[in-house]
Amino acid sequence: MAAYSGTVSAALAFLLVAPFVHAGEIEPRAFSNAPVGINFLIAGYAYSEGGLSTVASSPLEDAQLEMDTEVLAYARTLDVWGKSGKFDVILPYSHLSGTAMVAGQQVGRNVSGLNDPLFRFSTNFYGAPALSLQEFAKYRQDLIVGGSLQVSAPLGQYDPDKLVNLGSNRWFVKPALGISKELGSLTLEFSAGVFFFTDNDDYFRGSTLEQEPVYTTQLHVTYNVGRGVWAAVSGTYDYGGRTTVNGVEKDDQQSNSRLGATLALPVNANNSIKLYASSGVATRIGNDYDLIGAAWQYRWGNGL
Repeated sequence: MAAYSGTVSAALAFLLVAPFVHAGEIEPRAFSNAPVGINFLIAGYAYSEGGLSTVASSPLEDAQLEMDTEVLAYARTLDVWGKSGKFDVILPYSHLSGTAMVAGQQVGRNVSGLNDPLFRFSTNFYGAPALSLQEFAKYRQDLIVGGSLQVSAPLGQYDPDKLVNLGSNRWFVKPALGISKELGSLTLEFSAGVFFFTDNDDYFRGSTLEQEPVYTTQLHVTYNVGRGVWAAVSGTYDYGGRTTVNGVEKDDQQSNSRLGATLALPVNANNSIKLYASSGVATRIGNDYDLIGAAWQYRWGNGL
């Protein structure tokens, strides 16, 4: 059982970052195996600060925002035609405050509320069969190839008269593919995905916002300490996302990278905690923020 300690909480905890900055997410072990029929309840908290921005086209300058985010999430591992899979739903709640410059004037923002919820289905195509808890005890990872589809629903707090909101008033869909290879105590994982956005027809003061896809990649190196303890060093790179407001194309194409670290610690057979931090390395538009956080995971079902 220790072999999958932290597996699902690692894949969800990126949502503790500023909810409107989905690109730049860091989630090691998103493509791994776990016994089917296991339920996961995750609760977490993160603090982030820096040059956060709702969308690349925002006229905000010198934004210095702070955000406290709490998240509640549920996940369940599935048998998908003999392959392991999972479904998860994430409900974040945030408090944001700070200042920025708009047209030479300093403005402030202080808001609390729900963020857009997210739903994801993922499955492993190769190297991670659907196993019972007893069968999983004998499983040893080699090469895993998998995919996922995530959807964000526009249900969070949103005020079209404000430039900074917790919700985005638009949908996004993110398909992704990943590959994971175990090399002794080390696991190397690479994934690539793309965010597709619907238009926001009620953007700032009645404008219409369109955004091109954002292409995102992640690379993780995870060291398995043993007894369910693992640590990961991760890097991400995001590109694209040029926006158009009321038919006028903006010079705001993203080219951003981040580095992060994660530490997972089991408490007992049913509980584990995870600590993590990340920071922007090179930022052209948005995502220039620092983040620290922690998540608690409780799992049950299928004999646990």
